[in-house]
Amino acid sequence: MSRRSEFPADFVWSSATAAYQVEGAVAREGRGPSIWDTFAARPGTIADGSTGEVAIEHFDRFAADIDLMAGLGLNGYRYSLSWSRIQPDGRGAINRAGLDHYRRVAEALRERAVTPWVTLYHWDLPQPLEDAGGWLARDTAARFAEFAGIVATELGDVVGDWMTLNEPWCSAFLGYASGVHAPGRTEGARSLDAVHHLLLGHGLGTATIRAAAPDARVGIAVNLYSVRAASDTAADLDAARRIDGLSNRLFLEPLFRGQYPQDVLRDAVDPGWEDRLVRPGDTETIAAPLDFLGINYYSRHTVAGAEATVTSAGTDPSGTASTPEASAYPGSEGVRFVGTAAPRTQMGWEIHPDGLVDVLRQAHGYARDLPLYVTENGSAYADEVVSVAGERRVHDPERTAYLAAHVDACLAAISEGLPLRGYTAWSILDNFEWAWGYQRRFGLVYVDYDTQERILKDSARWLADFLAEREPAAPVESA
Repeated sequence: MSRRSEFPADFVWSSATAAYQVEGAVAREGRGPSIWDTFAARPGTIADGSTGEVAIEHFDRFAADIDLMAGLGLNGYRYSLSWSRIQPDGRGAINRAGLDHYRRVAEALRERAVTPWVTLYHWDLPQPLEDAGGWLARDTAARFAEFAGIVATELGDVVGDWMTLNEPWCSAFLGYASGVHAPGRTEGARSLDAVHHLLLGHGLGTATIRAAAPDARVGIAVNLYSVRAASDTAADLDAARRIDGLSNRLFLEPLFRGQYPQDVLRDAVDPGWEDRLVRPGDTETIAAPLDFLGINYYSRHTVAGAEATVTSAGTDPSGTASTPEASAYPGSEGVRFVGTAAPRTQMGWEIHPDGLVDVLRQAHGYARDLPLYVTENGSAYADEVVSVAGERRVHDPERTAYLAAHVDACLAAISEGLPLRGYTAWSILDNFEWAWGYQRRFGLVYVDYDTQERILKDSARWLADFLAEREPAAPVESA
């Protein structure tokens, strides 16, 4: 098992949240509605019928929650800003109360020696922008750039590390293809329009951040998957090419090579897509140099072709059974996700810590001098509170083992020379888990949703011991 002292002294150890999942206070202090407010209010969209209206009250409890992070020994906190709290209409007038709130958050972090890592867009588009076309409309990219410039101007003195977007794959394909995330649209291949506009927004936003805060470090957080073919048959190898293309290369190639992978476009869209969508200068804007790349990693995809014979069904990462009309993989609807013998989390995602090294290698191949950060990695399990000597505790040995195995994978990556500079556990707190509502818990800290009590899980205690280089208080079981 690895030790903290084996990592670089300046390695970033952080955890994360996203605004809609934790803040609550959706109608307070001038915040406008986002697509997640609208989506969650629609019957049948959230597994337990819940919303983020209250969430875990992080809007009011952030100071105490930051104390928890500092107490664990974390030196970073990745969190997102609610665009609707700062620009209720997604354009124009600024809501000063929203900016003041996020200044207080950043200052509280700095006071506790926890570095703020701010994500500007974690899926919660202001509803008025969706009403005007959302990410299928090019103007949304321009509006995002305006928002990025405002925030960097206002908060650039207290925040130095910025991520433009979180997981544009999810925004585009879960939001506009499969429809299992907000705004819940099933537009098929048109979802690739959203891919381009999200990446264009990233590039334009990078420029406005740098203009407003010249010393800022700017990156993006992409969700990458280790993708393997179920066999060496032509059909299975083609399935792997397709899913690697849609999951990984569709984002890495425009970001670092200034072009879209032509095989992915051939699979998914008509031959005139680039002529219609990509204007002169777009690819150069998207490929503007970055200061780091954030990588969110959870699992590996093992895939097979439509005609392949497989013995174990896998879990489509979109979260629902795909149909040609509502697939998260436009142009590759026939690909099957295949199960292996690996253990799974409650999400049905297989546990492959070595896949983390795979995606770090892949990203490094595109940008060899760029610092890499794991900006999300975590697992959901059905946690229960038990009483131990009168103290409320949560025993989560599976999550502890998942965490330890992926920390070991980080050290393996560093040992082979990959420029990994930090690791972020998702998430610091249980929260509103998107379309699952409150039925999935990823937190290191348990939240009693009735009382909002916070309880350190054994995984949090293990992490604190690891960071302090103490003997672990909780046993670590193999993943």
